[in-house]
Amino acid sequence: MLAGRIIAIDYGQKRVGLAVTDPEQIIATSLTTVRSIDTIPFLKEYTKHEQVVLFVVGEPRQMNYEVSESARFIEPFIKQLVKEFPFIPVVRTDERFTSKMAMRTIQEAGLKKKDRQNKALVDTVSATILLQSYLEQMSARSK
Repeated sequence: MLAGRIIAIDYGQKRVGLAVTDPEQIIATSLTTVRSIDTIPFLKEYTKHEQVVLFVVGEPRQMNYEVSESARFIEPFIKQLVKEFPFIPVVRTDERFTSKMAMRTIQEAGLKKKDRQNKALVDTVSATILLQSYLEQMSARSK
């Protein structure tokens, strides 16, 4: 993999959680949450200042591994992403448990109930978990 940042995208109909790696692709950190309609403009601005070498997009699946109903909302976004960033590859990865893991992580962090109900926080933590999982998968494959 080329040196540069990887961005994870936890796409939702209303909000999109974004996470990013360091340039060496070692650590995943939350970036921000944006409204779905603002995702492409945000990424255009971000890529002006940072070298992004890969987008990792969460793929919602059911427990039996079939693509879930919400995937139909993600497909148009991915088509637009590929069109707007033709030189940055897009990888899909299973996101089945990221929201539950994000909620547990937020709870374990000891945040107040009001903060735990912040859906934007859940989205960015979900994106971070998605990205960290992807990094771990890539590390395991390279061994």
